[in-house]
Amino acid sequence: MKFSGKNVLITGASRGIGADIARVLAKMGLKVWINYRSKPELADELMNEINKDGGQAAVIKFDVTDEDEFIKGINLIIDSDGELSYLVNNAGITNDKLALRMKTEEFTSIIDANLTSAFIGSREALKVMSKKRFGSVVNIASIVGETGNAGQVNYSASKGGMIAMTKSFAKEGASRNVRFNCITPGFIQTEMTAVLSEEIKKAYVDSIPLKRLGNPEEVANAVAFLLSDYSSYTTGEVLKVNGGLYV
Repeated sequence: MKFSGKNVLITGASRGIGADIARVLAKMGLKVWINYRSKPELADELMNEINKDGGQAAVIKFDVTDEDEFIKGINLIIDSDGELSYLVNNAGITNDKLALRMKTEEFTSIIDANLTSAFIGSREALKVMSKKRFGSVVNIASIVGETGNAGQVNYSASKGGMIAMTKSFAKEGASRNVRFNCITPGFIQTEMTAVLSEEIKKAYVDSIPLKRLGNPEEVANAVAFLLSDYSSYTTGEVLKVNGGLYV
C-alpha cells in the first residue's frame, strides 16, 4: 500500500478492531498513534508489540467525547511529528435496549460517544490537513447504520448519522484535497461477538452469503486501502465489509 503521509491517529485503538487497524497500518510503514481512554496497559502492550515488530507506535490518552481533550490530543501529535496525515474515527460504544424502554439520555449518550466524537475528530482533522492540502479520514460506522436493528435505535442512529456526515465532510474537504470515507463492518469476530451463544452465532453465519464472520484484520485492510494513495480518487464512499450480508 502506498501512503504520502507519515502518521495516523486511531481513536479507541487499544483493543478490538482498532488494535488490528493499528497493527496493519504500522506494518505498512505509518507511525500509529494509539488513542485510549482507560486501561493504559492494553495501549502500552500494543505499542510495545508494534515497536518490537519494527513498526512505529505511540500512545495518547484522551476521551473522544471531550472536545478540549480531543483538540489537545491532535495538537500534541502535531507538536511531536509536525503533521497529522490520517485519522481513523474508530472509538464507539453500545447500550442496547428496546426503544420503548430507552431513556433519552441513553439515546443521546451513544450519539455523543459515537457520532459527535467523530464530528469533532473530522472537523479538527480537516482544519489541520487543509493547511498542507492533503489528508484522509476513515470513519468506522456499522451495517446497522444502513439497515437499522431492533434494540439498537441509539447505535443505529449514531452510525447512520456517521455515514451521512462522512459524505458531507467529503464535499467540504474535496477542494482542499482532504478525503473522507466510511466503512460499515458487518458481523466481525470481536469481544462483542465472542460472548454470543453458538446458536446465535450460527443464525448470523447462516444469513451471511460468505457463511462466516469477518475478522478484524479484514476491516483493517479496508481502512488501509481507503487511507492510502490507491484510493486517491475516492471520497464520500461507504465500503461495506460484511461478507455480502447487505448488498
